[in-house]
Amino acid sequence: MPTLKEQTEQLKEQKKKILDMGGAEEISKQHKAGKLTARERIELLFDKGTFVEIGVLGHHQSTHPDMQGRYTPADGCITGTGKIQGRLAACAAYDFTVMAGSIGYVQERKVDRLRELVLKEKIPMIWLLDSAGARVQELAGSQFAESGKMFYDQVKMSGYVPQVAAMMGPCAAGTAYIPALVDFVPMVKGTSSMALAGPPLVKAAIGEDVTVEDLGGSKIHCEISGVGDLEVADDKECIRVIKEYLSYLPQHCDEKPSVLHGSGGFSSEYNEPADDHVDESILSVLPETSKRPYDMHEVIKRIVDHGKFFEIKPNFAKTILVGFARMCGRSIGIVASQPMVMGGVLDVDAADKAARFITLCNAFNVPLLFLQDVPGFMVGSKVEKQGIIRHGAKMLYAVSQASVPKLTIIIRKAYGAGYYVMCGRGYEPDGIVAWPSAEISLMGAEGAVNILFRRRNAGS
Repeated sequence: MPTLKEQTEQLKEQKKKILDMGGAEEISKQHKAGKLTARERIELLFDKGTFVEIGVLGHHQSTHPDMQGRYTPADGCITGTGKIQGRLAACAAYDFTVMAGSIGYVQERKVDRLRELVLKEKIPMIWLLDSAGARVQELAGSQFAESGKMFYDQVKMSGYVPQVAAMMGPCAAGTAYIPALVDFVPMVKGTSSMALAGPPLVKAAIGEDVTVEDLGGSKIHCEISGVGDLEVADDKECIRVIKEYLSYLPQHCDEKPSVLHGSGGFSSEYNEPADDHVDESILSVLPETSKRPYDMHEVIKRIVDHGKFFEIKPNFAKTILVGFARMCGRSIGIVASQPMVMGGVLDVDAADKAARFITLCNAFNVPLLFLQDVPGFMVGSKVEKQGIIRHGAKMLYAVSQASVPKLTIIIRKAYGAGYYVMCGRGYEPDGIVAWPSAEISLMGAEGAVNILFRRRNAGS
């Protein structure tokens, strides 16, 4: 029988082999595809030396003939906790070098344990997704019955702890539902995708020929569907934006966001003198005539710390802007009209985008700043068929239910129901500030005149 020392050495060798993941050939393929490995991603995400892996010895236990002799180090997913900018967080990084990161029975038990830890310790949960979806050899049977628990747990975590799903490779079927239930979804351009079924299954089911990119690439989800929140250039940039995103939020819903000091550190208090000076160039942002558009980004960058605005869904529903910034080191959520795009009118997607962001800020105690220059909601048969009333009601609910501090600034026009959903007087903002250029009304003067004098105009 081996001595304890010999057993320890055997364990060290076993762990060393596991760190090689799917082997040199699979790692090379990953790099040639422009992707980092799961372990390289974790190394970039967490503060050096702080990541503690859970379930490192995990390996498939399947008796399926196709799984006999297969080596699945860590069973295709690296799980554990560590510190990000000094704060504890949990991560599940799917390893594409091991059976394409597919979800197996043991792997899901590992991630299940991690989710339990997240709920118990109240820390953020991060998924680094690069997976072909369910492992058919293991889940095409009665064991599938347990697999949906991951989504049940995500719902329990929603609004309780911050959740991030970074799309860093293909994610089909089961893994494609993960991003739908989290708070923030960055997508790597050119390598990431998500869809309920891949091109072969789509072809078999409905006869459609489609590429992975056209089916569910980053452009599709960050510009059209709205499932993706931010398109990034590569894995390194993806890790960077995850860190920045988390910096605006607390660890859980019972905390307030930490304050960022000029030195770059976080604390619960801001001890440096606040500089409340706003560059007078802000007075030249608005055009001389109210009919000309302007870029609301120019207003935002002049009123927030260092002009930095972390925008969410910048290429989706462009008539409204949402995102995080800081004032005197403190996190704020900004919901702003964008007159540069269709005058800042609210449509179905804009209402959904704003409602989701307002709800997120309210869940994690982030104060809201509304910048109004809104002509109201889009009208016409097209948007009525899309359910503009139903979608607009989502935004109205979100604003009404938000209990965090709310401040509204009316910059130019504030018309109709647009004024309501952008936190007008009836929605209990803690303060409303109106610029000299502000207008509040049911509608613009021209529209009112046309309605009031329509009979006279019709007879003339």
